[in-house]
Amino acid sequence: MGSLPPFSADFINPHSPPNTKTTTTTQFSSSAASPSCMDETTLLNLFKSQQSHLNFFFQHLDLPRTLAFTQTLLLQSSVGATIFFSGVGKSGFVAHKISQTLVSLGIRSGFLSPLDALHGDIGALSKTDVLVLFSKSGTTEELLRLVPCAKAKGAFLISVTSVDGNALASVCDMNVHLPLQRELCPFDLAPVTSTAIQMVFGDTVAIALMGAKNLTKEQYAANHPAGRIGKSLIFKVKDVMKKEDELPVCKEGDLIMEQLVELTSKGCGCVLVIDAEHCLIGTFTDGDLRRTLKASGEAIFKLTVGEMCNRRPRTIGPDAMAVEAMQKMEAPPSPVQFLPVINDQNQVIGIVTLHGLVSAGL
Repeated sequence: MGSLPPFSADFINPHSPPNTKTTTTTQFSSSAASPSCMDETTLLNLFKSQQSHLNFFFQHLDLPRTLAFTQTLLLQSSVGATIFFSGVGKSGFVAHKISQTLVSLGIRSGFLSPLDALHGDIGALSKTDVLVLFSKSGTTEELLRLVPCAKAKGAFLISVTSVDGNALASVCDMNVHLPLQRELCPFDLAPVTSTAIQMVFGDTVAIALMGAKNLTKEQYAANHPAGRIGKSLIFKVKDVMKKEDELPVCKEGDLIMEQLVELTSKGCGCVLVIDAEHCLIGTFTDGDLRRTLKASGEAIFKLTVGEMCNRRPRTIGPDAMAVEAMQKMEAPPSPVQFLPVINDQNQVIGIVTLHGLVSAGL
């Protein structure tokens, strides 16, 4: 993998005498007055450098320790413990996100602000809980102040750090070392690579827990009822179909011209042709109306719906998934805008439309 070609940038050293310059090799120009142009090669090299730093993390991660960490979370969560995460600054954002990921998987979790914890929020922590502390350096003062208070509550403490021999690791019950080659920042200061590996680590562990708990798609969807994923896994046809008075129905002996109001007023673009027992005979659409009018002219006034309807329409059952209805509508040879919903006796009990599915968020 190619390394990022350095750029020579001159900047004024505030500790140097006036009118002197210190030349430093960096990846960017530091001149605020005349910023250098960004090109594709420079950008590509940055991505390659970040990839190289991430590869270093993957190649040097202590898998046995990571497994022990994951098993600890799995064991404690299985007995009702809450997995708390904490961190400061960018590491705090990562900790909060990982906590939310676990919550979305049905695992009890929460973010504990180290500052708020010292002013009452530590009351949420119990002796059965786990507290995971994210810190690149392991010297974060706020976390070090939190540790003795969390220990007094009896919680199991795990530090996740990237610097060997740090203070936080020495006072926690377990430490996971995240190998960090360097930050992508040209000064090796801005936490951009360290937070990336924290996120990769935390989210991968979360998915490992998801697999270990045998979480089903339905269980996952139940935690995301308002999202498109959840709706596609939860909503059934009977949840989104029109029914009863909303149905555009007619008999096969009805004249086409007498059904124009029914065809247009229910907003389905069709009428469902039924018999006396409410069984489906066929469908007649506004498209069928236009084609019939073009082919028959004035003769349309004498034609019945039954003469011109489609007697082999696509249908679906009420217990089918709503997303299956959408797939069926879009299937070859040509898409349709609706599906009659029938029961086991071929009786019409509803109609599901493409517009209705889209409106439901599918």
